[in-house]
Amino acid sequence: MSLKIFSLRERPDLIPSVFSPDFDALWPNFIRQDQTARLYFGKAVFFNYLDYAFVGLMDEEVVARAFGVPFALNVDGRTELPDGGWDQVIRWAHEDKLIGRKPTTMSALEITLAPRARGIGNALAMLGALKTCARQMGFDELSVPVRPNQKQRDPRLPMDEYIKLQRADGSAVDSWLRTHITVGGRILKIAPYSMTIAGTIAEWSSWTGVAFERSGMVEIDGALVPMLVSLEHNYGIYVEPNVWVQHAL
Repeated sequence: MSLKIFSLRERPDLIPSVFSPDFDALWPNFIRQDQTARLYFGKAVFFNYLDYAFVGLMDEEVVARAFGVPFALNVDGRTELPDGGWDQVIRWAHEDKLIGRKPTTMSALEITLAPRARGIGNALAMLGALKTCARQMGFDELSVPVRPNQKQRDPRLPMDEYIKLQRADGSAVDSWLRTHITVGGRILKIAPYSMTIAGTIAEWSSWTGVAFERSGMVEIDGALVPMLVSLEHNYGIYVEPNVWVQHAL
């Protein structure tokens, strides 16, 4: 079954399906608490990005979504892709919109597939849609703050060590990172604080189902690194590293 891909500018009627509870549930609940996301996905601003948002259909059912964001690079001190990764490119794009600055490049933000659409090349098809979009917008590259999903198996291992792990054939251990490299992506650097999520202990318990009983670095399901918990000060902070990968167009 082939995947049919449309921008949400073409198919705004599919926006509710793209953000359905079933689709959102494919991500850990705590990831969806990143407040910076409101600057992109919030109802007041998301219409600005419909040309950069894509939906994939199989048998007229929504099975894939992909989001990208345009922003200006090499202006006002933005000399390289940010250490703040996912969060920072959203903030840069929002600032550019506010002051009317023209974007010069584009970052992917997310590619998500329903389970039945995985393992048959659809992730590459959605990545291809983002690449095509960037090319049509006149950009020379698509950058991606890649979230190596299998990193959660070893959350204590530093990301810069994880990305060096190889299989017997010399390819990257992480399947999503390997996919990007296989189609020409080039690792540029680590984004050490790509996503930052903060909340009270009660909020974190509601997001994770965990009863936090001690302060310190705590591992939680779905996280790439441990989170910092302070019972004394009633907060938890999760700071997720990603990997900047760039695709030339």
